[in-house]
Amino acid sequence: MKIGLLLCDRVRDHLQAKHGDYPQMFTQLFASCQPNAPVEFIVYAAFEGEYPQSMDECDGYIISGSRAGVNDDEAWIYALADFVRELNEEQKKCVGICFGHQMLAKALKGKVERSDKGWGLGVMTSQIVQVMPWMAEKGDNMSTLSLVMSHQDQVKTLPQSARVLASSAFCPYGMFQVGSHFLGIQGHPEFSTDYCYDLIQLRSTILLADLLAQSTLSLKTEPDALWMAQSILNFYRYEE
Repeated sequence: MKIGLLLCDRVRDHLQAKHGDYPQMFTQLFASCQPNAPVEFIVYAAFEGEYPQSMDECDGYIISGSRAGVNDDEAWIYALADFVRELNEEQKKCVGICFGHQMLAKALKGKVERSDKGWGLGVMTSQIVQVMPWMAEKGDNMSTLSLVMSHQDQVKTLPQSARVLASSAFCPYGMFQVGSHFLGIQGHPEFSTDYCYDLIQLRSTILLADLLAQSTLSLKTEPDALWMAQSILNFYRYEE
């Protein structure tokens, strides 16, 4: 399977030696859940204006996270929204992660805002409110989804045709689907808890003490990263 990674940022330089950049994170994640059928990633630096010549260059796409916000007044963000609408018109498979999740919503006339609940940081748990046929087996724990989070913005209004798949009191639209081709995930299955710890430490001077302690403690919870990765692969292959 050939997946186009629409890169919207890079890992901070001083963290790359320890954690790698986003392409390495995604490659390692999917190799871990499916070692005998590796995914080939084609990287397009969307934040630098790089896109495929044809959307059929890849079987599907992933839009990465970013320190930018989908409401920022940047030319590359407008261009990405246009590309998302093209993908939607062609019903090409696309998965949005964090910033990408919010971009899918905004490009299709949803609304994204800075959350009045503050930072979503650390391993956070949502309820799976709709089980889809492409979701991987999860044993007796199919009702919840735990992923690393690192965001301030949230989807406030979904696109008209979207259905909610995972929700929490903190993040009501933690995962959503549009048709059989778009999947938005607020969490980061590609982030390790070690990387999240370093992100928390970077922000330690701006976080309230309670949030700093709570988000650090949450990293003891094992995220459902491999389950999410396998489910994403299933989503690419699934046809209704």
